[in-house]
Amino acid sequence: MRNTAFFGAGIVLLLIQSNLFRILRFIPVPGLVPSLVLPLILFMGVHEYSLARGAGVAFVLGYATDLIGIAPVGLYTFTYVAIFVLARAAGVRLAAQTTMMQLALALAFSLIHSVMLLVLIAIFGRDAYVPRALYPMALPHVLATAVVAPLIFRLAARLDTSAVLGARPIEGGRS
Repeated sequence: MRNTAFFGAGIVLLLIQSNLFRILRFIPVPGLVPSLVLPLILFMGVHEYSLARGAGVAFVLGYATDLIGIAPVGLYTFTYVAIFVLARAAGVRLAAQTTMMQLALALAFSLIHSVMLLVLIAIFGRDAYVPRALYPMALPHVLATAVVAPLIFRLAARLDTSAVLGARPIEGGRS
């Protein structure tokens, strides 16, 4: 139930993210469009979700990002699963309870994600100019993602709470 809720929320966030550049196109800073799905994947990784289920949700959301965006198929699929696994490994040591910690966590992992994307595009891309054209947009993207991350973390916490409360067995009777 919980994974289905995160998958549905991820698809909605992905559709919003894919149209967000139309709203933000009047801002003269290129790359200021945040990633709305990345904080959701971070939330799942930090809050100790099942490795197989969380990686599965990250895989499907990454593949959907590849299909909806113009990225090469497999780029976001790989990086979202890698970010989930890294966040899960760091989740034992990090508690993303405060807004400042969520902001710092999203900033760090968004920076790691951007570097991974640039390196993979540089290695496997056809054109050598693409990474050089994209790297100036990485920092505004990282900052924008970090700013919206606490909102996505709150949404994910509400989904988590409602999924857990909705999955409780009925007490006092047979079910």
